[in-house]
Amino acid sequence: MKAPFIAAALAACLSTVAVADQRTVIMGTEGAYPPFNSIDSNGKLVGFDIEIGDALCEAAQFQCEWVTNDWDGIIPGLLAKKYDTILASMSITEERKEQVAFTGKYYTTPARFVVEASAAGSVNGDDLNASFQGKTVAVQSSTIHQNFVTDMFDDGVKIKAYDTAEAAYLDLAAGRVDAFFGDSVGIDDGFLKTEQGQGYVMDGPSYSDVKYFGDGAGIAIRKEDTDLVEAFNAAIAEIRANGTYAAIQAKYFDFDVYGD
Repeated sequence: MKAPFIAAALAACLSTVAVADQRTVIMGTEGAYPPFNSIDSNGKLVGFDIEIGDALCEAAQFQCEWVTNDWDGIIPGLLAKKYDTILASMSITEERKEQVAFTGKYYTTPARFVVEASAAGSVNGDDLNASFQGKTVAVQSSTIHQNFVTDMFDDGVKIKAYDTAEAAYLDLAAGRVDAFFGDSVGIDDGFLKTEQGQGYVMDGPSYSDVKYFGDGAGIAIRKEDTDLVEAFNAAIAEIRANGTYAAIQAKYFDFDVYGD
């Protein structure tokens, strides 16, 4: 009877050593961008980004821990080594590449405007300034969406930036702004499918110009950490190939969020 017990004990010890030898990676996210990353009523981080990140860490054989940081300071936090990655639906843009490295994308979705249902059809993609003259358009600050509307609108359109999309949705529902511009999936799940989003619709064309919206959402990593970039790229390929990505995607979306 002793031999099986000793063998089991040895296996447990080896397993413990293997876990202890795993690299610990601190994963940074915002925690205020449903359905991608948010904090539930129990204070737990949830969302597509979080489940994808956990799956990637398992594939790469990392021990991962999550921390949150306000969006405005999320890249400075990475550079200050508060965490090792940013997995927070961050679009891969040339501007951001000047500061950080990116993995390949793990999803891509277009941007849209959302307005009251009574204003449906008012957003003309060929003349956005005429569509919003004298109106106020909300956007989350320090985002690709803010960059886009800043370039597109003249002085006749007021742009109001918010720390989080959720704060912008509150003002939109209260009638303090006339529209919001952001990620279409974030708008759909974070606003339109909620009680406060009833009576609102997405309007106008979908926007995905690489100049503004980049090459999809990727994981941001410090430039010197090339081994992490390689490890996460390999992990993305692995979970795409083995069905893990598809299983997670099916929990949140009824379409291929990865894109072309």
